[in-house]
Amino acid sequence: MTQDAIQLNSEKGAASVAPYRYALCVEYAGAGYNGWQIQKNDEVPTIQGHIQKALSVVANEPVSVVCAGRTDTGVSGTYQIIHFDTHAKREQRAWVLGGNSNLPDDIAIRWAVPVDDTFHARFSAQERRYRYLIYSTRIKPALLSKGVTWTYKPLDIDRMREAGAYLVGRHDFSSYRAVACQANSPVRDVKALNVYRSGKLIVIDVQANAFLHHMIRNIAGVLMSIGAGEAEPIWAQQVLEARNRCAGGITAPPSGLYFVDVQYPQSYSLPKSELGPYFLNITG
Repeated sequence: MTQDAIQLNSEKGAASVAPYRYALCVEYAGAGYNGWQIQKNDEVPTIQGHIQKALSVVANEPVSVVCAGRTDTGVSGTYQIIHFDTHAKREQRAWVLGGNSNLPDDIAIRWAVPVDDTFHARFSAQERRYRYLIYSTRIKPALLSKGVTWTYKPLDIDRMREAGAYLVGRHDFSSYRAVACQANSPVRDVKALNVYRSGKLIVIDVQANAFLHHMIRNIAGVLMSIGAGEAEPIWAQQVLEARNRCAGGITAPPSGLYFVDVQYPQSYSLPKSELGPYFLNITG
């Protein structure tokens, strides 16, 4: 290859690299979608599919986004962080207002900020946080039927807290991940696991460096059984030590699960999470 050809190829490559990178915060109700990740059949509704179409309109060019953590069918998010590269230079409010004008009512962009090309929504993340909401009353809820998990069984949160304490730390969570989980390692570092009441809701609040497929829902299934008196708190540890999904309990429904926070290095100066969902009366 001649020197001129090498230079021409180099220039083409440079021209193909988008010069601007933006980070956005997305909120969504997951009940109407087949999860975050876009499917091969693009007629299947996904969060990513709607976001990419909306931002592509604003950018006037195709946009592909990367998220901090892919959520399953029916799972909601209040602080899903994404990034994308584009040749389009827009004001921050243009990405927010323009994007939202092209999104369905149950998906919203909360904010947008420019970031440098070292930022990556997934790989720059240091910790992630989920909240699982349980409505424990004799009569099922109607208004939040797709936003919480309902159980008619009374739950003892002191027993659930005792059980949850066994799961804090760095462990092999094979028993708490889906059989089809594709993660290379089942080891995760759970930084905190709290159980508390917020009005009529019981909240399981978990922070970790990362999560496995169905990990929170499987933890919730075990803690709910313990809270209902169907097993002793030590069972949470016994399930953990078995390192076998068959040793665990049921997988709790996706409707009560919310992706609420991601921690990044302070150098990126991203707006902090408000720790949703908004109808909770506790922020800590």
